[in-house]
Amino acid sequence: MAAALAWIALKSLILILVLLGGFAYIMVFERKLLGWMQYRLGPNRVGPWGLLQPIADGVKMFFKEDLMPRDADPIVFHTAPMIALAVALLAYALIPVAPGWAIASPDAGMLTLLAITSLGVYGIALGGWASQSKYALLGSLRSTAQMVSYELAMGMAALSVMVVAGSVRFADIVDAQAGLWNIVRMPVAFLVFFIAMFAETNRTPFDLPEAEAELVSGYNTEYSGMRFAMFYMAEYVNMITAASLITLLFLGGWRGPWLPPVVWFLLKVVFLLFVFIWVRATLPRLRYDRLMHFGWKVLLPASAANLVAYAAWVALR
Repeated sequence: MAAALAWIALKSLILILVLLGGFAYIMVFERKLLGWMQYRLGPNRVGPWGLLQPIADGVKMFFKEDLMPRDADPIVFHTAPMIALAVALLAYALIPVAPGWAIASPDAGMLTLLAITSLGVYGIALGGWASQSKYALLGSLRSTAQMVSYELAMGMAALSVMVVAGSVRFADIVDAQAGLWNIVRMPVAFLVFFIAMFAETNRTPFDLPEAEAELVSGYNTEYSGMRFAMFYMAEYVNMITAASLITLLFLGGWRGPWLPPVVWFLLKVVFLLFVFIWVRATLPRLRYDRLMHFGWKVLLPASAANLVAYAAWVALR
């Protein structure tokens, strides 16, 4: 029993280090790629090709003064970034990157993951509320409304995948794509899920909770130092989780010829992360009322119709 717990603790520590390292170098990758797309150099001063920039950024954030508004609730204000980061790291513990390669593999893995990811909004909502700032509060309210609106469509798109696979285990969902990936078999569900993931991770064009032109920096306006960095870590870890989830549900997971399964999984995740950054560099931010209109009047009916259609197909086949 003690050996098993120690093994789980070791795997969890390795996972946390990998995710935080991934967060650091995804930021460098994003800044380099955005610089290339905008005819700029991007970070290139710290280390060869700017590869040590995350270390410089980390040292800078660590030594920055930890400020707090005078009227803020100190306990909630200090706890909110930890909640956001802890939920983001916990969610990835359920993601298998190859057969048997996961910290935990519960039978209802997909449902458990959806339940955990839905908790992420609490860190943002509490951080905005505890700051006692109108900009932070508006940002957290926007994030909450956005997540509620888009999680319904996302959940129904994921449910249609589970209905077709006949299981809520990730391994079974990947095995069900042995002959044909779900991106081909279920294109509407893929599009709905893919768009909803942008809203879930607050990425452009759905980054309304941080809209700097309107809300300074939204829910994290009053944060500084490492607590500010924790919100950013959570956002990028959530982006890695979103890319991994899309890979498992629609791109065949770790399946592919010749290369080891884990290599195929990582290649697909890196490609999706590239798409996340590409979209940020290409699309403008939506207006808030149009974002809500799109979620409730376009994505939700489309995901509901898609679910009914595939449920009927499974019942009649």
